[in-house]
Amino acid sequence: MYLCKEGHKIHMLKSYTKNIFQLVLILSLALPLRVHGQVKHALLVGISKYENRDVQSEDDEWKDIHGTNDVQMITPILKRQGFKTKTLCNREATAQRIRKELKALAQRVKVGDMVYFHFSCHGQPVEDLDGDEEDGWDEAIVPYDAQMKYVKGKYEGNSHILDDELHSYLQQMRKAVGKAGFVCVVIDACHAGGSSRGDEEDTEEAFCRGTKRGFSATDKPYRPRINALGHFTIPNSPDLSHIAILEACRSYQSNYEIKQDGKYYGPLSFYVTKTLEISAISPSLTWILEIKRMMDADRRLVRQNMVYETSLK
Repeated sequence: MYLCKEGHKIHMLKSYTKNIFQLVLILSLALPLRVHGQVKHALLVGISKYENRDVQSEDDEWKDIHGTNDVQMITPILKRQGFKTKTLCNREATAQRIRKELKALAQRVKVGDMVYFHFSCHGQPVEDLDGDEEDGWDEAIVPYDAQMKYVKGKYEGNSHILDDELHSYLQQMRKAVGKAGFVCVVIDACHAGGSSRGDEEDTEEAFCRGTKRGFSATDKPYRPRINALGHFTIPNSPDLSHIAILEACRSYQSNYEIKQDGKYYGPLSFYVTKTLEISAISPSLTWILEIKRMMDADRRLVRQNMVYETSLK
């Protein structure tokens, strides 16, 4: 009888030890998922002066703007919100360097991370060659070393970063950070523009972040498709994070800088900064709609309308 009790104790001890071992194994497998907390990444590109290499006339030059002011303004706000920031300004903001940083970030982010991209630079429409644009024009951000005019054999658009290419990077990151993460993009540029604001009451110098000239190998005239929508829905799926893309104006409009306290800023950058001083970047429409409300209320911006594209509802 005693031996039976001892055998039962031994059996129970073995069973208990086995259960403990299984529990430790389960916890050890789950531990890596719990150890990684959310990391916030930010890449900011700001260009004020362009290379303008090998231009034949002033009409082919990218004009000076104030994209670096935007980066200097918003970077401290992002750091206070816990973002690890990387900035590329002027000669650092070449197409090669921007692509390198985008690729590196796509490989570095983990599940649950938050990613913020900011582009304050010129924008330009580029003739669509793959037929995916209804109006025949892609939209592109203009890095430091991109040229305004197509010149066969010299510059054929390799330094323009098209919306198709940017979309590819964003999709990689949405998949990498997953449903628990978030990707946000701010584009303070435009894809059409002019030499003056066209407002007789405004005596300030006007700085436009774009050009009316389309980038085309065939000198195709740029005729934008008029679309007055201010909000577009981005498709979502269970394996992708939510995303929000904020743009300073509609694709056919000009994006003019505003002067505040003696300095020029991109209007979208200025109001993003004002909003983030009191609100945190999050997968929510609340702070985005507040930016739009303030831009709509600024009489200096009556000729342009902010656009936001998002998977959020």
